[in-house]
Amino acid sequence: MIVVGGAVLFDLLVSGGLALWNVQRLSRDATAEVGHGLERASQDYIRSYTDSTAAQVGLLLHQVHSDVKALTGVLQGQIDQPTRNGEIGAAMARAAPGAVTVTFDPKGQWAQNLPGAPSVVSVWGYLLDKDRHPLPQVQTDIETSAVLDLVAPDLLKNGASKLQMYYIGPKERPIFRTAPYTDQAQTFDRLYPGHNSADFWDFFFPGLYESWQKWASDPSLRPVPDNITQTAPYTDAITGKLIVSFFHPLWTADRRSVAGAAGADITLDQLAEIVERVKVAESGFGFLTMSDGNVVAINPAGEKIIGLRSASDATNKGVTGLDRSLRNSSQKEVASMPLDADGVIRHISLNESGEDVPYLVVTKQLNATNLWINGPVQREVMSLGIVVPEREIYASLTAARDQISRATNRILIYQILAVLLSMLVVTGAVFAASKRITSGISALAGAAKRIQAKDYSVRVDIPTKDEVGEAGLAFNRMAEEISFHTENLENLVAERTKEIEVAKEEISILNGQLTSENLRLGAELDVARQIQLMVLPRAKELAAIEQLDIAAYMRPADEVGGDYYDILQNGDHLKIGIGDVTGHGLESGVLMLMVQSVARALQEAGETNPSRFLSYLNRTIYKNIERTKTDKHVTLSFLDYDGERLTISGQHEDLIVIRHTGAVERIDTSDLGLPVGLESDISSFIDTREIPFHKGDLIVLHTDGVTEAENPEGELFGIERLCENARRLHGQTAEQVMNGILESLMAYIGTQKIHDDITLVVVRHR
Repeated sequence: MIVVGGAVLFDLLVSGGLALWNVQRLSRDATAEVGHGLERASQDYIRSYTDSTAAQVGLLLHQVHSDVKALTGVLQGQIDQPTRNGEIGAAMARAAPGAVTVTFDPKGQWAQNLPGAPSVVSVWGYLLDKDRHPLPQVQTDIETSAVLDLVAPDLLKNGASKLQMYYIGPKERPIFRTAPYTDQAQTFDRLYPGHNSADFWDFFFPGLYESWQKWASDPSLRPVPDNITQTAPYTDAITGKLIVSFFHPLWTADRRSVAGAAGADITLDQLAEIVERVKVAESGFGFLTMSDGNVVAINPAGEKIIGLRSASDATNKGVTGLDRSLRNSSQKEVASMPLDADGVIRHISLNESGEDVPYLVVTKQLNATNLWINGPVQREVMSLGIVVPEREIYASLTAARDQISRATNRILIYQILAVLLSMLVVTGAVFAASKRITSGISALAGAAKRIQAKDYSVRVDIPTKDEVGEAGLAFNRMAEEISFHTENLENLVAERTKEIEVAKEEISILNGQLTSENLRLGAELDVARQIQLMVLPRAKELAAIEQLDIAAYMRPADEVGGDYYDILQNGDHLKIGIGDVTGHGLESGVLMLMVQSVARALQEAGETNPSRFLSYLNRTIYKNIERTKTDKHVTLSFLDYDGERLTISGQHEDLIVIRHTGAVERIDTSDLGLPVGLESDISSFIDTREIPFHKGDLIVLHTDGVTEAENPEGELFGIERLCENARRLHGQTAEQVMNGILESLMAYIGTQKIHDDITLVVVRHR
């Protein structure tokens, strides 16, 4: 009784201790899991907020780009269509003479139209004749640009809010027309003395016009593949506001030179409004910065927190820049913060009143643009940043941890009380039940000793109907089963041994049959493979072709492949075929042999017309496919060469041509035919294309087993890599080119399994 009672009490103590330990561990795990979850959710929220704000800024810039391109389209149409330009100019002169008639200002030595028109046009002194009238071509430009009065007012009212829109003439005639009307030339006289006698483009935008001229000769020189060019934020001479200008060059009708520019200005207030509206938690804020760290938009509170210092770049130019750079921040971690970590959350500490306060910072890069500052146009990627104190964004995390801690303490107290109560109940129950249990247990113990002594006839008699009584019944059933199995064990062993012998004999017979079947199938596949290889062109056949140097390679993925290539010569007519039967294996190999046989028969019959040749071949193959009830078909192309012309017909993979100069051409065959065997008549789909083929030129034919071969990472070899290898080797013999491509292909595949047939044919004009 003492032993049993002590054991139960000990078990309660251990169980209770484990329960308390598990509750504490669960509390720690729950706190950690909730912490990770809330931290991830908070960071995902910041990233999502940053992405949406960046999208708003990008949308504003996109709307301005669209409006500038709309204005550019109208002005470019005037340049491209001189007749329409003259008619519209004449109409504007009649309907709105104030838009095309300028008046000379003797004080400023320039000419300008009088107020009242929708736009102002300024003509500088060096564009006037001795009578102070615009030169003839300048007057034509004035009338051309008058179309701005029809378009700009609506563009200014609708879409993204714009400060002004304008037209600037070419470098030799840089008239300046702006909508809405302002005292344009008067303001320039006041702020920029000497501008009237200087070249407009070099004075206000040095390097910009020259960059556009280079784009005209080579569009690939654009830093970003778009004609829109923006400036860094600067102080506008006319309005005095911080603005960003967006230019779009106008081209001459032959697109070889610059014919001026169309543009629009938006105030920095419009960009700043989006950024300054950012509010994350209680005091989180946003900022918009150039790639050099110059912050163009931030609210005053944020500017103070990250320690920005402002300075104005005052020069005698028309673009006075804004200098408020992160690199000059009084906060060291802000000054060294990278801006190209797109979407990465950084943890920084900012000094506030002598105390280091942890913050989270995430930046999002906007779409790249062409940027002019002072010199050649360059690539620019602005970044939007979000800054938020960690104590605010993780406030819910701290509160959750406190709640879990309090709940854990309550559970621990309840658990201790429950263990103590259980110990009292168990102690009383043990003393009450010990006598009742002891007698039955003693009987079971004695019977167990007799079983151990191999007396399987023993039985126990326990009259109680409790668990001990059930244990006695179970013991008696167990003793009976042991007695039965002991007496019948030898018979059972003999029966099982006989059954195993019979099964082994059956397995041996089946293994013999399987081995025989495998040998038969292997022999059949080997014969099919040998037949397939026998019909391929021999090296001496290829060497006998005088004008062409030909090398070919085929490797089936299985014992029998479904790829096809052949070199057929009948007199002066040479036909080179390449194809790919769907799938691979025996069925595909048989269909490949059918194609080879029919092609050889047609060539020997003297059929030289590529379209009829492919049509007859398809009709024959289609009927054989119907008879064999297979679902295969063939992509198939033929090259016909008569010593002068090279003609391609049929649909297959792209034909690769490497010219003797090293230039690479890809011939798409998708519209030259239809896969063979799909339809009974494909003559209406068949087309041909003649390809120049001169001395030193190289042709590469392949099946998709080359381009779709995979490396161990599952990446495809690809058509681009095939073209590059052929271009690199094009000056060598056909055999060397083929071996070089195969060497590169096999190195790329490495240990990866080859899943498809590989066929490669290289033809070089000697």
